[in-house]
Amino acid sequence: MIPFSILDLAPIIAGATASDALRQTLAFAQHAEGLGYRRFWLAEHHNMAGIASAATAVVVGHVAGGTKTIRVGSGGVMLPNHAPLVIAEQFGTLESLFPGRIDLGLGRAPGTDMLTAHALRRDLGTAADQFPQEVAELQGYFEPADPSQFVRAVPGTGLRVPIWLLGSSLFSAQLAAERGLPFAFASHFAPDDLMRALEVYRRGFKPSRQLDRPYVMPTVVVVAADTDRDARRQFTSHLQAFTNITRGKRGQLPPPIDDIDEYWSPVEKVQVQHRLRYAFVGTADAIARQLRTFITDTAPDEVMFTAHFYDQTARLRSIEILASVRERL
Repeated sequence: MIPFSILDLAPIIAGATASDALRQTLAFAQHAEGLGYRRFWLAEHHNMAGIASAATAVVVGHVAGGTKTIRVGSGGVMLPNHAPLVIAEQFGTLESLFPGRIDLGLGRAPGTDMLTAHALRRDLGTAADQFPQEVAELQGYFEPADPSQFVRAVPGTGLRVPIWLLGSSLFSAQLAAERGLPFAFASHFAPDDLMRALEVYRRGFKPSRQLDRPYVMPTVVVVAADTDRDARRQFTSHLQAFTNITRGKRGQLPPPIDDIDEYWSPVEKVQVQHRLRYAFVGTADAIARQLRTFITDTAPDEVMFTAHFYDQTARLRSIEILASVRERL
């Protein structure tokens, strides 16, 4: 069976706090672990009132400390926001605390708006261009130390924490192929280049010490429930959040509503539905049909799932249903 994994942003729902969100994220990860999911990743975003995972390495430690077997990691750390040595030390520390369970997914976007990116002391003019060199530098910190090496990551040296490259375009697909790294594609919000990126990655892949063949993990949205009506209603929180992004609003995650067409304009509807082309919503039967088509089209080695839920009980039920679907694919 194809492994299933989870991407979480520690959503802060309307009227709640970051403390509430982080407690629910840990409970979510524990539930995913019990259901046999392979990975639980957290994403770095900044200056967003509805997301509590900005200090991604800290939240990874929080989740790893409260679980036992599931792999925990970043999906991802936005490397241009940080010095590679700092990330090597952080994830070297995590690997030392939780051996064999830590993943380091890397992205090259700022994970925020440009004003906040400046506040992060990010060099917007050259950061993206330096990404390949910074990935190589970070990889080097995880290798066994050379006697002549003056700067080392402690902890980190020699631990070879698994590195993934994340992307929503062809750039990271090409770089992941060149460096022989596993590749995760953000089809849950950027569907347009998915098929081309997978082709570029697979065609150009060069085996490395970490990986001897291509390994791809696309991310999709899944909202599963016991009835189609309930699934569609739960999904309206996710739809409102994406509509708010198009409006330049970044608030806490809103509760579900009965009629999403009363919330968005016709133009917003087209924009959001296009971005969420790979959003699968419904009962177990409906999810199974949609996932079979997606898996046939993309031939993934693993699939990662995400969704913004206002209701924790509904979120837990969704991944229960999804786990049962995996056995039918």
